[in-house]
Amino acid sequence: MTKAYSRFLTAFFCLFLGGLLAWHLFLPDRDRSETENRTLAQAPAFSWAALVNGSYTKGVEDYVADQFPLRDDWTVLKARAEQLMGKSEFNGVYLCGDTLISKVETPEAAQVEKNLTYIQKLAEKTDVPVSLGIIPSAAEIWKGKLPAGAESWDQTLLLNAAAGTGLPTVDFKGALEAHASEPIFYRTDHHWTTLGAFYGANALLEALDKAPLEQADFTPETVSDDFSGTLYSTSGIHWLTPDTMEFWVGEEGLSVTSWRTGAPEAATLYDRSYLQVKDKYSAFLGGNQPLCVVKNEAIPDGEKILVVRDSYSDALAPFLTQRFSEVHLLDLRYYRLPVAQYAAENGIDRIVVLYSAQNFVTDKNLVLLTQ
Repeated sequence: MTKAYSRFLTAFFCLFLGGLLAWHLFLPDRDRSETENRTLAQAPAFSWAALVNGSYTKGVEDYVADQFPLRDDWTVLKARAEQLMGKSEFNGVYLCGDTLISKVETPEAAQVEKNLTYIQKLAEKTDVPVSLGIIPSAAEIWKGKLPAGAESWDQTLLLNAAAGTGLPTVDFKGALEAHASEPIFYRTDHHWTTLGAFYGANALLEALDKAPLEQADFTPETVSDDFSGTLYSTSGIHWLTPDTMEFWVGEEGLSVTSWRTGAPEAATLYDRSYLQVKDKYSAFLGGNQPLCVVKNEAIPDGEKILVVRDSYSDALAPFLTQRFSEVHLLDLRYYRLPVAQYAAENGIDRIVVLYSAQNFVTDKNLVLLTQ
């Protein structure tokens, strides 16, 4: 390499970096990334104290990384380059042909044991029957799709531990494995599809001695064919065909009340405004909220079920309305009052603690069940 050529490369590299810096300075900062579905870091306020303790420099690093010009395009380029090098895992997400599957890390055994104990304590505090349903993720049900040698925690360990609590459990694993050849999980998102939620609902109904639902009784409505979910955002794999999203259950005869702001307000089974934004899965019940109650006028004397939930229940709840007069959905991330007390005050007939496996092993809010 000649000295002149070396100087040229150095000058070109400096101009490239300088150009990016100038571009960054002149570009307006973005508040949010729709692609990544998250809030972006903003310029930190300077103070000598923040500089000394390192929080200022950390804030600057986060700000520059989040506001970097063409960040989304660089992310895709990085993922493409890693794919060409033979890599199959991208930020904890496996690329499995046309499907993205989230890796499940080995959890802390102590936290898993605590969470199972908390549910047992809830059962001891109430006269209402308590069941436990843990939904295995795609990494368990579709393990055959994972790349050779891919690491992912064996979720059957959790299911076996749940069965060992002595509580009635729901066999979601068996129900989903029986239909593993069908699109029961989204390809770009970690949630189950409406079809998967239908099979899950029947598994739950069977565990509760309720008549199963018939697929022929529903007319699926395709409400979106451009859903790119959380795994799309996390992985940087932005070249897969988007998912299709369906609504199955009609809203006629159903009334929905949400406590999103702490006070009851009328809501809907499906909030179609979310279909116009990145977070389309929140169209089910309008997404995360402390408490939501769905009543079916056609079953005035039916049983009332309380579901202590994570987001998987949002797609499941519409199906439960077909067998229960009231479906109460309670999220411990936002609801802080005693669950046993809520069940007693609202005439609940059955309680189901229903979580995806990935959320169950990390959730530290389950301790609230012991109140």
